[in-house]
Amino acid sequence: MSTPRVVVVGGSLGGLRAAEQLRVAGHTGSITVLGAEPHLPYNRPPLSKEVLASGDHLPPAELAERLAFRRRASTADVDFRLGDPVVASDLRAGVVWTGSGAATPYEGLVVATGLRPRRLDVPGPTAGRHVLRTVEDSHALRADLGRRPGQRVVVVGAGFIGCESAATLRTLGHDVTVVEPVGTPMERVIGAVASTAIQRHLEAAGIRFVLGTGITGYLGGERVEGVVLGSGRVLPADVVVEAVGSLCNTEWLAENGLDLADGVLTDNRMRVVGAERVVAVGDVARFPNPVFDDVPRRVEHWSIPTDTARVAAATLVADLAGRPVTDEFRPVPSFWSDQLGLRLQSLGSPALADEVVVAEGDPERLLDGLLVTYHREGRPVGTLAVNLGPARQRELREQFSHPVPAA
Repeated sequence: MSTPRVVVVGGSLGGLRAAEQLRVAGHTGSITVLGAEPHLPYNRPPLSKEVLASGDHLPPAELAERLAFRRRASTADVDFRLGDPVVASDLRAGVVWTGSGAATPYEGLVVATGLRPRRLDVPGPTAGRHVLRTVEDSHALRADLGRRPGQRVVVVGAGFIGCESAATLRTLGHDVTVVEPVGTPMERVIGAVASTAIQRHLEAAGIRFVLGTGITGYLGGERVEGVVLGSGRVLPADVVVEAVGSLCNTEWLAENGLDLADGVLTDNRMRVVGAERVVAVGDVARFPNPVFDDVPRRVEHWSIPTDTARVAAATLVADLAGRPVTDEFRPVPSFWSDQLGLRLQSLGSPALADEVVVAEGDPERLLDGLLVTYHREGRPVGTLAVNLGPARQRELREQFSHPVPAA
């Protein structure tokens, strides 16, 4: 009997890690990675920080090559087919189709198609409006900003991408205003105490915030000249960065009877519910994590593609061989963010908390270090460290991964 063929749909970090982990799990058959972007998997976090701040102005292909992840020897024979997105699938028949019409059959499938930026559906010109997810996005924004400081930039959305972009653009000397309709910066994820302190820090560096109102349209002829707020106020703008969340790339899975209400529903071992020999990895997967409860959730943190790929690959290899797997998957999500001298590092899921405690430091003195802990019904669910050293970070991870039972 020939070894089964595995197809990974998605050529970003999650797809690469899935291919690596399939080899680690013992899969010796062929692996094909189908990617929508024309580049090999590359590192995205620098796009809103180092790359945006750099004066290199590399074209997208060279930038992707510079940011590309190192290929491990075990994946040297993996067949990467790039620049041709998968647009349809028949999971019962075991086949996917790309936009060019090519059909690729499989015995095992990994869903790793991730997210794409949400765009604002408001009237007005499109030129001068940007998102920031791909090397092409980063190159277009840098080209639009040119080499002249002092451009009037409006960032719509005060999540992590919005705040990181605003911080970087401010260091380049631009006049930056952030518009956020709901709460303070990153409040949904880290709570009001930390977000309010970070807002003060960013404001001290010259970034303005307009909170509690959305965008109803853009002004201008061929390109954006202003942003119209819900209040009727107009903000002059030379460039706009829309950082208003993401959409899951799941359209290609329609017509297969899956739960695609928010990403792809999986079980705790990353099996796609309603399909056989299909697993999902990364931020497109919605899975239950017993560290918190049994509610399936998507997690858009940096650590998740690697963590989920390890479990998904082991599960798929076992399923293809007819072997049971029973180990419980209990990942501790983590992320970091750099913003104007602040390094934010988080463990767990602070957004689930019903109680927030400033455990160390003073929110008025973020540069000196701060630790915020998050609890739900008395149990720890997350931490946020600001400017704490690596040794303290290791202690926090150990404490969070192995909590001391209450007396």
